[in-house]
Amino acid sequence: MSRIPLRDRLLEILRSPGARPMNKSEFVRALDLPASARPMLRKELAALEQQGKITATKKGRYEISSSKPDQLRGSIKFMPKGNAWFFPDAGDPDNLATDHDLEELSRIHVPRHATGTALDGDRVLVSVSRPKQNARDFRRGRRNDSDAEPEAHAKVEKVLNRRSGKLVGIYRQKNRMAWIESDDAAISGNIELIGDTTARPGQMVVARVEQWQHQTPHARIIEVLGWPDEAGVDILAIIHKNGIRTSFPDEVLEEARNFGDSVDAAEIKNREDWRDRLVITIDPADAKDHDDAIWVSKTDNGWQLAVHIADVSHYVKPRTPLDKEAIERGNSTYLVDRVIPMLPVELSNGLCSLKPDVDRFTKCAVMDVNRQGKVIKSRFCNAVIHSQAKLSYEQAQEILDGGKAPKGSIKGLAEMVKEAWAMASKMRQRRFAVGALDLEMPEIRVRLDDEGNATKIENVVHTESHQLIEECMLAANESVARILKIRNKPTIYRIHEDPDTGRLLEYGETAKAFGYNFGDLTNKDHIQKLLDAAKGNPDEHAIKIGLLKSLKRAAYSPDPLGHYGLSKADYCHFTSPIRRYADLVVHRSLQPFLDNPPKQPDKTPRQTELHEIARHISDTERASADAENESKNIKLLEYLDHTTQLDEPVIFDGLITEVRPMGLMVEATDISTRGVVKREDLGQGWRVDARYDRAEHRDGRRLLMGQRIKLQVARIDHERKFVDFRLVDDGNAGSPPLSQQDGKKPRRSSSKKPARSRSNSVREPAIAGKAGKPGKAKNSGKSRSSKRPKKIAHKRRRK
Repeated sequence: MSRIPLRDRLLEILRSPGARPMNKSEFVRALDLPASARPMLRKELAALEQQGKITATKKGRYEISSSKPDQLRGSIKFMPKGNAWFFPDAGDPDNLATDHDLEELSRIHVPRHATGTALDGDRVLVSVSRPKQNARDFRRGRRNDSDAEPEAHAKVEKVLNRRSGKLVGIYRQKNRMAWIESDDAAISGNIELIGDTTARPGQMVVARVEQWQHQTPHARIIEVLGWPDEAGVDILAIIHKNGIRTSFPDEVLEEARNFGDSVDAAEIKNREDWRDRLVITIDPADAKDHDDAIWVSKTDNGWQLAVHIADVSHYVKPRTPLDKEAIERGNSTYLVDRVIPMLPVELSNGLCSLKPDVDRFTKCAVMDVNRQGKVIKSRFCNAVIHSQAKLSYEQAQEILDGGKAPKGSIKGLAEMVKEAWAMASKMRQRRFAVGALDLEMPEIRVRLDDEGNATKIENVVHTESHQLIEECMLAANESVARILKIRNKPTIYRIHEDPDTGRLLEYGETAKAFGYNFGDLTNKDHIQKLLDAAKGNPDEHAIKIGLLKSLKRAAYSPDPLGHYGLSKADYCHFTSPIRRYADLVVHRSLQPFLDNPPKQPDKTPRQTELHEIARHISDTERASADAENESKNIKLLEYLDHTTQLDEPVIFDGLITEVRPMGLMVEATDISTRGVVKREDLGQGWRVDARYDRAEHRDGRRLLMGQRIKLQVARIDHERKFVDFRLVDDGNAGSPPLSQQDGKKPRRSSSKKPARSRSNSVREPAIAGKAGKPGKAKNSGKSRSSKRPKKIAHKRRRK
């Protein structure tokens, strides 16, 4: 039987000259398939049809899908007002065969009226067009380059595959009429129902779309979640809306349980034995899945670093039930109140977790690091460890601050942690010196009580202990990616492509509106100088968010395209196979290059299959990130709503970021939450003058953009997920803003809405932070224009 994958053979037959549509029986005869292969044939045909590669005719025959030269395949992401972005599959052969520049069109705007029947996260086929530029656009100066093409737009022509096909909303009933109200951005209007339901009016339900004609989807209720104000219902709604799998099939659970709870003693002799060395883990205090452990030793020329990663590939073999479920999930999802793991807890929290005082199998990267923080040599092996300490970040930081190791710790622990930071700090300094960007964003954690109610908000401070682990993981990821690329081994890389020049120029206009002189933003050194100039200023957050909007998204790809933000030519994800499928693929690819490779290394997918896997896990990562952010925001609003009912109001430090006719746009800086102080909430005597970015009181007091203020929550708009604040009169209301106190005029804020941060995990953010403790970064003192560019400000108001 041919070794060429069945999917490729099917496409080869249908694409051959003179090919005609064929049914399943004809495929069996043409490919000479045995009876045992027919279930696989049906599965592959269904998969190709879902991907839009082939089309089933009315007579049960299949043919190659006919797509026009201007059509692309990819995924769609909706914005709050119903417009969307389309992200084409960069590695799709049919996309590459078009005349479109996929680097330029890495994302394409889809107007609300052109989204068709697509839902968020669906895979779709779109047609691409460029609107004609008219004379009015030229007169308004919206086109600086006469040779430039207008921005491309996309129109959804067909839904290729639903991410989940589920809609979440409130069940409504009036007389004999019943429907679902949904705030889903992809839906305009109500959802009509098919079939009966046990739901009661006002309850939140999950419905599956079965028909969609014209503008109205028809759906069947498949689950009643409960009343909207019941604890946990809001999180369940997020899970269903994003299509996240919550339960494991029985066969997957059975396979995981069959491994037991201890390592195979016979396998130990095939591995390097690190059990007598001081290998430790440093993780969040409440972590249960420990992917990584480190060991560091000082040498004459620098340090030797060993990064041990849970050897998930020893247990999860290709094409087993465990593997199929893991690839379908793509990654673990960390919601505000729960973790939805990629692997069953028997592995994720048990046999694969590098717990202390038990033997565990690892893949190990051993690296020699010189005194300048550069990895000069590396090797890789299968190993067995016996972790001798489990430190939280707080415990590790206490050691670095000069304190002692936890009581009962093994001898030499504190010394090794300090030595590890001495090495990591050099690695960190070198990384930024060669061009990595400093885009570390503030982060908060919402604490819940036993019933799932938000009770507290904490700032997450990324201290030196976080940075220590981050640098060790980055070094291991880079070393593994380098050997796989050198040896030309198919695998999945973590990529972050260079930004489009046009988007950087647009970002430059935003930076100018804030009064910054930045030079050439196609030069990364100039970007970092801009970030340094903004550091510590009221507009730092807006400058960072603006840059994030201009950058492409980090993603997975079988092509080693490098990582722009981290400034690494070779980069992959190797360090978290418990919670990311990409890392598991990398572990399998690495097996032939270990010092002690297994007798039968796992097979790695062909390049065409890797493209499909990379596309899929990029999509699942995006869905998880959306769910994580939404769950955090919901609980944050819940906490803020709770503060309005307290006898003693909670007061937040705030900043005026913009003045609009409706009121003051503000940010509660200590909780990184934006909102508005409406004109009517300012009180008697105040007049808002947006033209001059200020509000004036009849007694002479002023509130200006850039001014520090005190805020408390007035009300929460749960439907729009927005916060209305009111000012707290602490005796300083109406005092000059910080920018004027420093002798500088406040800069005009951009009217563009901030984009969602694209940071990934704390172990490998899309753009890593700069060395040193958070909050202690120095202002570089770069010169900034004290005048606002009037033309740009006027254009902003017209928009």
